[in-house]
Amino acid sequence: MLAMIVLLASSQAGAEHEVYYRYVVLGFVKDAAGKPVARRAIEVVRDKTGFSYLAETDDRGLYVAVTRLGDESAGETLTVKVGTLVRKVTATFDAANHVDERGTRLDLDGSTFVERPASFHSTLTRFRAERGGQ
Repeated sequence: MLAMIVLLASSQAGAEHEVYYRYVVLGFVKDAAGKPVARRAIEVVRDKTGFSYLAETDDRGLYVAVTRLGDESAGETLTVKVGTLVRKVTATFDAANHVDERGTRLDLDGSTFVERPASFHSTLTRFRAERGGQ
């Protein structure tokens, strides 16, 4: 019985790392002068559940928040919070596609959020390459 519980738990934990169980929100935070803001806390809240995912900007102002969303979560809203600034984004992806990463790029320029979904994949690829392909 114990072996079966361990086997089930390990298969579920492994599945959460699959592309169809995550949605990545990433972007850059810059101040009003256009300079990167380092060490800024970012919170992404899954509106359906209220669950929070936390991230922090690096020295370049880049943050990467990995949320847990499955195929059935397409179209759900997420609330991104940076200090007192708040922006809602919709998790848009093809639920049948289990190959491509799912996510969006949401930058904060001064006090204005700018969503740049077309830049998501290139930014994520560059981030991974800088971290040794992780």
